[in-house]
Amino acid sequence: MTNSYTDIGVSDCILIMGSNAAENHPIAMKWVLRAQEKGGTIIHVDPRFTRTSAKADIYVSMRPGTDIPFLGGMIKYLIEKDLIFKDYVLNYTNASFIVSEKFDFKDGLFSGYNPEKRAYDKATWVFERDEKGIPKRDDTLQNPGCVYQLMKKHYARYDLDTVSSITGTPKADLIKVYETFATTGKPDRVGTMLYAMGWTQHTVGTQNIRAASMIQLLLGNVGMAGGGVNALRGESNVQGITDMFLYHILPGYLPHPNAALENLEKYNATTPKTSDPMSVNWWGNRPKYIASLLKSFFGENATKENDFGYGWLPKFDVGQNASWLNMFDEMFNGKLSGFICLGMNPACSSPNSEKTRKALARLDWMVDIDLFENETSSFWKGPGMNPKKIKTEVFLLPAASSVEKEGSITDSARTAQWRYKACDPLGESKADGQIIHELYMKVKELYAKGGGAFPDPILKLKWDYAKDGKVDPHGVTKEINGYFLEDIAEHPVDKKAYKKGTLVPNFVFLLADGRTSCGNWLYSGGYNETGNMMARRDKTPIPTANIFPKWGYSWPLNRRIIYNRASVDPNGNPWDPKRAVIKWDGSKWVGDVPDNAVPPMALPNGKYPFIMKPDGVASLFGPGLADGPFPEHYEPLECPIVKNPLSSQRINPATPLFSGELDKFATCDPRFPFVGTTYRVTEHWQTGLMTRYQPWLVEAEPQMFCELSLDLAKLKGIKNGDRVTVSSPRGKIWAIAMVTNRIKPFNVADQIVHLVGLPWHYGWLVPKDGGDSSNILTPTIGDANTGIPEFKAFMVNVSKEERPKVEKKPDPKAKAKPEAKPEPKPAPKAETKK
Repeated sequence: MTNSYTDIGVSDCILIMGSNAAENHPIAMKWVLRAQEKGGTIIHVDPRFTRTSAKADIYVSMRPGTDIPFLGGMIKYLIEKDLIFKDYVLNYTNASFIVSEKFDFKDGLFSGYNPEKRAYDKATWVFERDEKGIPKRDDTLQNPGCVYQLMKKHYARYDLDTVSSITGTPKADLIKVYETFATTGKPDRVGTMLYAMGWTQHTVGTQNIRAASMIQLLLGNVGMAGGGVNALRGESNVQGITDMFLYHILPGYLPHPNAALENLEKYNATTPKTSDPMSVNWWGNRPKYIASLLKSFFGENATKENDFGYGWLPKFDVGQNASWLNMFDEMFNGKLSGFICLGMNPACSSPNSEKTRKALARLDWMVDIDLFENETSSFWKGPGMNPKKIKTEVFLLPAASSVEKEGSITDSARTAQWRYKACDPLGESKADGQIIHELYMKVKELYAKGGGAFPDPILKLKWDYAKDGKVDPHGVTKEINGYFLEDIAEHPVDKKAYKKGTLVPNFVFLLADGRTSCGNWLYSGGYNETGNMMARRDKTPIPTANIFPKWGYSWPLNRRIIYNRASVDPNGNPWDPKRAVIKWDGSKWVGDVPDNAVPPMALPNGKYPFIMKPDGVASLFGPGLADGPFPEHYEPLECPIVKNPLSSQRINPATPLFSGELDKFATCDPRFPFVGTTYRVTEHWQTGLMTRYQPWLVEAEPQMFCELSLDLAKLKGIKNGDRVTVSSPRGKIWAIAMVTNRIKPFNVADQIVHLVGLPWHYGWLVPKDGGDSSNILTPTIGDANTGIPEFKAFMVNVSKEERPKVEKKPDPKAKAKPEAKPEPKPAPKAETKK
């Protein structure tokens, strides 16, 4: 997320796409409505008319899985109508860079594609460079090989007729959205884009975000107050856990090493480099961050002689992918023996949930750490399961809730805020950190006694987070911030002296020689010698940008708007003075924390503003992704049309495919003629574990339901409130039909396509007769870059549930007896739960 929540309130135009912010992100929506009150326009693009749509000035519908055509059509519109912010595009993006002559794009495929590996060799996705290694440019943007012209050619195919035919959005609605959002491509106008799972949960999810980023760059909206591309997270700390680790990264987005990088020298050799003196290339500091991280992990055991313990880090096999879908596929195939599930309910949240549940049955053991019993911990006694035939030994460890523990959480806007404990954990429940601590201490004890194949990573770990056996959240957070590990007489940054054991001021002070530690460089500065910056609650704003720099702590360096040096012209003057984020006063920056303190690019020693990019500018041509440098439309794995109207590549050619016994899918199969999509409702939370036990919330949303249009209900003979069966190639569930005018059929490629909307909060365990997870229906397929599953577009059928009629035969003996009075029912017996 580039911006803060609060500066959304100064935007002129808010495009909400892939999100139902009013129902699922009410704090974000609060600021959207503030902008509307000041004259801003809200645009909502969504397959369903929701509460967000009801608040929007413009609402248009769109078939699930067709975001790139919708956005690609806007890119074409902006270029064709010459509505781009030219000064911004020329100075701050790679629009003028000359691409290699060997680069090509034909029939949906970029150059270098290997169909057997379903992967690209990106050797041709490069720029022509001069003798100094700096990309060649054409500032006139006329060279046919420059990024701007290649982009123009690529999206020339995304004309209004084609986009309308793919998305099902009427041309008049497309034009209305394009015209309205295009008005922000001026210095005194700014627009923002808000998205959530509706953009990410596709085989092209990452490219959906890329397409949005390209539009915002063409319009000059990145770095601006009220601008940017902003992710609305579905949990209070999703941003925080992402910053700490995912399957392919170490804390702070450092790449996870693979087996080919067997020593620290080879790992550091992968650090991004630049030849341009005007590029900051902040990722060039990676050696400082990995060395400080290793010192945080292994303490005094990490020395220069042993690469600071780099050899103790686990390494992926080259090409190995440890994403969610692959992990459960390996589990299903019997290649995993154990599984620790921490605060998740994959028996309901995973796609193709029947496969997930059967995968859990093939483990030797599973530990589930959660607040309550759930479908994952109880999978062995769920529908279709025979406990006598399941070998998995299940342990359910009771965890503490958020109000029973202290520590920081990081919201969508990258703002870490300190949360205090309201009460101690109830019963035998414990905080997650405490559980992990006790688990580690026991594992360490076993290794110390019995050795093992590779004991060093366990026995040499630095682990001093607990006092009297209790984890200290302040100690953990200080470790994340980082320490000076030796006395430093004169630090190269500020020429000051620092004592061993003091907290580093921030990540600028980290060193690559082992004299500093840091658990996550992005959070360095959040808890330093000044104090706990995350606990701050000062509401003093920067009024022009509507940001609050003294409330909590935003990474990096408390910066509230990322790439804010792009909010000024090359001389340092704000493009839009009335919404100034920062300004160069002749000697320094004033306002928000600048995205690096170097002068603006037109001044002596000035630098480009996009400091995380090796070339210093933003990428309209982005060669780093798995599926292409430009976003291209591919249909979802399951779709209602036989052919992709834009090419012969029906689905994303770089997306891994699963072909196991339960990985069934269907396209244009008459048995599954309707498009299904999943979503959240306000009354339930995620898989419902924290809400389905609450009687007042169950009363509000008691059972699994599905939304149908009036047309589809008439076609299938279904009435509002009927119990129906929804099926896909992977399974079926029952649901209560909600027949509504909020969903309309789509006209796609001259055929009528119907939509079935399904919430995903339900599960078989509780409440009784509440229904099961809609993820029983969703396919095993994910994004080509991240692996996030494609929950938002798949094919289903829906039919009225026919309940068998049971004929009661009269009992001759009963007729002879006088009518008996009904006996009172016995009082229910108390249930005991093991």
